Amino acid sequence: MPISTVPYTAVDGSAPRLLDVYRPESAPATTPAVLLWHGMAPDTRFEVGALAEETASHGLTVFVPDWRSDAPDGGRAHLVASLRYVRENAAGFGADPERLVVAGWSAGAGAAIGTALRPGLTDGRLPKAVVGIAGLYWRPARSTGTVPLEDLAAATTPEVPVVLIHGTADSAVESHHSRDFLTALEKRHWPASLHEAETDHAGIIMTAYDPELGHCVPATGADALRAGRETARILAEAALG
Repeated sequence: MPISTVPYTAVDGSAPRLLDVYRPESAPATTPAVLLWHGMAPDTRFEVGALAEETASHGLTVFVPDWRSDAPDGGRAHLVASLRYVRENAAGFGADPERLVVAGWSAGAGAAIGTALRPGLTDGRLPKAVVGIAGLYWRPARSTGTVPLEDLAAATTPEVPVVLIHGTADSAVESHHSRDFLTALEKRHWPASLHEAETDHAGIIMTAYDPELGHCVPATGADALRAGRETARILAEAALG
Protein backbone atom coordinates (compact mmCIF):
# COMPACT_ATOMS: atom_id res chain seq x y z
CA MET A 1 0.00 0.00 0.00
CA PRO A 2 1.47 3.41 -0.97
CA ILE A 3 2.46 5.42 2.13
CA SER A 4 3.82 8.96 2.03
CA THR A 5 5.33 10.82 4.98
CA VAL A 6 5.17 14.61 5.03
CA PRO A 7 5.84 17.33 7.64
CA TYR A 8 3.23 19.71 8.93
CA THR A 9 3.79 22.80 11.06
CA ALA A 10 1.84 24.07 14.07
CA VAL A 11 1.47 27.76 14.86
CA ASP A 12 2.92 27.38 18.36
CA GLY A 13 6.49 27.60 17.07
CA SER A 14 7.30 23.94 17.79
CA ALA A 15 9.27 21.80 15.38
CA PRO A 16 7.29 20.35 12.47
CA ARG A 17 5.67 17.01 13.15
CA LEU A 18 5.33 14.13 10.71
CA LEU A 19 2.16 12.82 9.08
CA ASP A 20 1.71 9.53 7.21
CA VAL A 21 -0.69 9.25 4.29
CA TYR A 22 -2.13 5.81 3.47
CA ARG A 23 -3.73 5.49 0.04
CA PRO A 24 -5.23 2.28 -1.37
CA GLU A 25 -3.53 0.46 -4.23
CA SER A 26 -6.42 0.79 -6.69
CA ALA A 27 -8.12 3.97 -5.52
CA PRO A 28 -10.66 5.91 -7.55
CA ALA A 29 -9.63 9.34 -8.74
CA THR A 30 -10.93 10.91 -5.51
CA THR A 31 -11.56 9.15 -2.20
CA PRO A 32 -13.08 10.24 1.09
CA ALA A 33 -10.52 11.30 3.69
CA VAL A 34 -9.98 10.05 7.23
CA LEU A 35 -7.86 11.95 9.75
CA LEU A 36 -6.83 9.49 12.47
CA TRP A 37 -5.28 10.71 15.74
CA HIS A 38 -3.22 8.44 17.99
CA GLY A 39 -3.44 8.33 21.78
CA MET A 40 -1.66 9.96 24.71
CA ALA A 41 1.94 8.86 24.14
CA PRO A 42 3.71 11.65 22.21
CA ASP A 43 4.51 11.16 18.52
CA THR A 44 3.21 7.59 18.28
CA ARG A 45 1.44 7.64 14.93
CA PHE A 46 2.87 4.15 14.32
CA GLU A 47 0.51 2.77 16.99
CA VAL A 48 -2.49 3.33 14.72
CA GLY A 49 -0.64 2.41 11.53
CA ALA A 50 -2.17 -1.07 11.26
CA LEU A 51 -5.66 0.38 11.63
CA ALA A 52 -4.87 3.11 9.08
CA GLU A 53 -3.67 0.56 6.53
CA GLU A 54 -6.71 -1.65 7.04
CA THR A 55 -9.03 1.37 6.76
CA ALA A 56 -7.34 2.56 3.56
CA SER A 57 -7.89 -0.88 2.04
CA HIS A 58 -11.61 -0.02 1.97
CA GLY A 59 -10.94 2.70 -0.61
CA LEU A 60 -10.10 5.66 1.64
CA THR A 61 -7.15 7.98 2.03
CA VAL A 62 -6.07 8.01 5.69
CA PHE A 63 -3.94 10.74 7.27
CA VAL A 64 -2.11 9.86 10.51
CA PRO A 65 -0.17 12.68 12.20
CA ASP A 66 2.14 12.71 15.17
CA TRP A 67 1.13 15.04 18.01
CA ARG A 68 2.50 15.67 21.48
CA SER A 69 0.29 15.47 24.55
CA ASP A 70 3.24 16.76 26.62
CA ALA A 71 3.29 20.09 24.78
CA PRO A 72 2.43 23.13 26.95
CA ASP A 73 -1.06 23.27 25.43
CA GLY A 74 -1.60 19.52 25.73
CA GLY A 75 -1.19 19.02 21.99
CA ARG A 76 -3.95 21.35 20.84
CA ALA A 77 -1.82 23.30 18.35
CA HIS A 78 -0.56 20.08 16.76
CA LEU A 79 -4.03 18.57 16.45
CA VAL A 80 -5.57 21.72 14.99
CA ALA A 81 -2.63 22.13 12.60
CA SER A 82 -2.94 18.56 11.36
CA LEU A 83 -6.66 19.09 10.76
CA ARG A 84 -5.92 22.28 8.86
CA TYR A 85 -3.20 20.52 6.85
CA VAL A 86 -5.61 17.80 5.74
CA ARG A 87 -8.28 20.35 4.85
CA GLU A 88 -5.81 22.29 2.72
CA ASN A 89 -3.81 19.45 1.19
CA ALA A 90 -6.09 16.41 0.94
CA ALA A 91 -6.83 17.05 -2.73
CA GLY A 92 -3.13 16.76 -3.55
CA PHE A 93 -3.26 13.17 -2.28
CA GLY A 94 -6.43 12.33 -4.20
CA ALA A 95 -8.81 12.83 -1.26
CA ASP A 96 -11.86 15.04 -0.92
CA PRO A 97 -11.59 17.41 2.09
CA GLU A 98 -15.36 17.88 2.02
CA ARG A 99 -15.79 14.16 2.73
CA LEU A 100 -13.59 14.15 5.81
CA VAL A 101 -14.10 11.90 8.83
CA VAL A 102 -12.11 12.81 11.96
CA ALA A 103 -11.31 9.84 14.18
CA GLY A 104 -9.15 9.25 17.23
CA TRP A 105 -8.14 6.51 19.64
CA SER A 106 -7.87 6.85 23.44
CA ALA A 107 -6.89 10.48 24.13
CA GLY A 108 -7.39 11.12 20.43
CA ALA A 109 -11.04 10.06 20.71
CA GLY A 110 -12.18 13.07 22.71
CA ALA A 111 -10.12 15.28 20.40
CA ALA A 112 -11.96 13.89 17.39
CA ILE A 113 -15.40 14.27 18.97
CA GLY A 114 -14.56 17.87 19.88
CA THR A 115 -14.27 18.82 16.21
CA ALA A 116 -18.00 18.12 15.79
CA LEU A 117 -19.06 20.11 18.84
CA ARG A 118 -16.87 23.21 18.45
CA PRO A 119 -17.29 24.46 14.85
CA GLY A 120 -15.06 27.47 15.55
CA LEU A 121 -12.14 25.08 15.69
CA THR A 122 -12.26 24.72 11.91
CA ASP A 123 -13.88 28.01 10.90
CA GLY A 124 -17.26 26.32 10.71
CA ARG A 125 -16.13 23.59 8.29
CA LEU A 126 -17.47 20.59 10.15
CA PRO A 127 -16.40 17.02 9.33
CA LYS A 128 -18.77 14.59 7.65
CA ALA A 129 -18.66 12.41 10.77
CA VAL A 130 -16.49 11.86 13.84
CA VAL A 131 -15.38 8.56 15.35
CA GLY A 132 -14.26 8.09 18.95
CA ILE A 133 -12.38 4.85 19.61
CA ALA A 134 -11.93 3.76 23.25
CA GLY A 135 -12.31 7.29 24.57
CA LEU A 136 -13.76 9.13 27.52
CA TYR A 137 -15.66 12.35 27.20
CA TRP A 138 -15.85 14.01 30.60
CA ARG A 139 -12.33 15.44 30.46
CA PRO A 140 -11.18 18.37 28.31
CA ALA A 141 -10.57 17.29 24.72
CA ARG A 142 -7.01 17.80 23.56
CA SER A 143 -8.22 19.55 20.40
CA THR A 144 -10.49 22.11 22.05
CA GLY A 145 -9.53 22.38 25.72
CA THR A 146 -13.22 21.95 26.58
CA VAL A 147 -15.22 18.96 27.84
CA PRO A 148 -17.21 17.14 25.13
CA LEU A 149 -20.11 16.37 27.49
CA GLU A 150 -20.39 20.06 28.37
CA ASP A 151 -20.04 21.12 24.73
CA LEU A 152 -22.79 18.69 23.80
CA ALA A 153 -25.15 20.19 26.38
CA ALA A 154 -24.59 23.65 24.90
CA ALA A 155 -24.32 22.70 21.22
CA THR A 156 -26.46 24.49 18.66
CA THR A 157 -24.35 23.44 15.66
CA PRO A 158 -25.39 21.16 12.80
CA GLU A 159 -25.46 17.63 14.11
CA VAL A 160 -22.43 15.79 12.78
CA PRO A 161 -22.94 12.02 13.18
CA VAL A 162 -20.97 10.56 16.08
CA VAL A 163 -19.71 6.98 15.95
CA LEU A 164 -18.33 5.39 19.12
CA ILE A 165 -16.26 2.18 19.21
CA HIS A 166 -15.08 0.42 22.37
CA GLY A 167 -13.72 -2.91 23.59
CA THR A 168 -15.75 -4.57 26.31
CA ALA A 169 -12.54 -5.90 27.93
CA ASP A 170 -10.90 -2.45 28.04
CA SER A 171 -9.39 -1.93 31.50
CA ALA A 172 -7.53 1.27 30.59
CA VAL A 173 -10.66 3.22 29.58
CA GLU A 174 -13.70 1.20 30.55
CA SER A 175 -16.41 0.80 27.96
CA HIS A 176 -19.09 2.42 30.12
CA HIS A 177 -17.57 5.80 29.18
CA SER A 178 -18.73 5.33 25.60
CA ARG A 179 -22.10 4.00 26.74
CA ASP A 180 -22.59 7.02 28.99
CA PHE A 181 -21.69 9.40 26.18
CA LEU A 182 -24.06 7.61 23.82
CA THR A 183 -26.86 8.12 26.36
CA ALA A 184 -26.06 11.85 26.50
CA LEU A 185 -26.08 12.05 22.70
CA GLU A 186 -29.41 10.23 22.46
CA LYS A 187 -30.97 12.60 24.98
CA ARG A 188 -30.10 15.42 22.58
CA HIS A 189 -31.47 13.40 19.63
CA TRP A 190 -27.99 13.51 18.15
CA PRO A 191 -27.25 11.01 15.35
CA ALA A 192 -25.00 8.52 17.11
CA SER A 193 -24.11 4.85 17.34
CA LEU A 194 -21.98 2.62 19.56
CA HIS A 195 -20.14 -0.49 18.41
CA GLU A 196 -18.57 -2.82 20.96
CA ALA A 197 -16.15 -5.70 20.46
CA GLU A 198 -14.75 -8.37 22.75
CA THR A 199 -11.24 -6.95 23.03
CA ASP A 200 -9.14 -4.56 25.10
CA HIS A 201 -7.83 -1.02 24.75
CA ALA A 202 -5.10 -1.99 22.29
CA GLY A 203 -7.00 -4.70 20.44
CA ILE A 204 -9.70 -2.31 19.26
CA ILE A 205 -7.08 -0.74 16.93
CA MET A 206 -5.59 -4.09 15.88
CA THR A 207 -2.61 -3.87 18.24
CA ALA A 208 -1.28 -5.39 21.45
CA TYR A 209 0.54 -3.53 24.21
CA ASP A 210 4.20 -4.56 24.59
CA PRO A 211 5.33 -3.77 28.17
CA GLU A 212 9.00 -4.14 27.31
CA LEU A 213 8.78 -1.60 24.50
CA GLY A 214 6.25 0.55 26.35
CA HIS A 215 3.97 0.97 23.36
CA CYS A 216 1.53 -0.88 21.15
CA VAL A 217 2.66 -3.17 18.33
CA PRO A 218 0.66 -4.78 15.50
CA ALA A 219 -1.49 -7.59 16.83
CA THR A 220 -1.17 -11.26 16.00
CA GLY A 221 -4.03 -12.54 18.19
CA ALA A 222 -7.26 -13.51 16.47
CA ASP A 223 -9.51 -11.42 18.75
CA ALA A 224 -7.54 -8.21 18.21
CA LEU A 225 -7.27 -8.78 14.47
CA ARG A 226 -11.00 -9.39 14.25
CA ALA A 227 -11.83 -6.34 16.37
CA GLY A 228 -9.42 -4.06 14.52
CA ARG A 229 -10.77 -5.08 11.15
CA GLU A 230 -14.27 -4.33 12.38
CA THR A 231 -13.10 -0.91 13.59
CA ALA A 232 -11.69 -0.24 10.11
CA ARG A 233 -14.95 -1.35 8.52
CA ILE A 234 -16.93 1.02 10.74
CA LEU A 235 -14.56 3.89 9.91
CA ALA A 236 -15.01 3.18 6.22
CA GLU A 237 -18.78 3.03 6.61
CA ALA A 238 -18.75 6.46 8.29
CA ALA A 239 -16.74 7.88 5.40
CA LEU A 240 -18.52 6.15 2.53
CA GLY A 241 -22.08 6.14 3.86
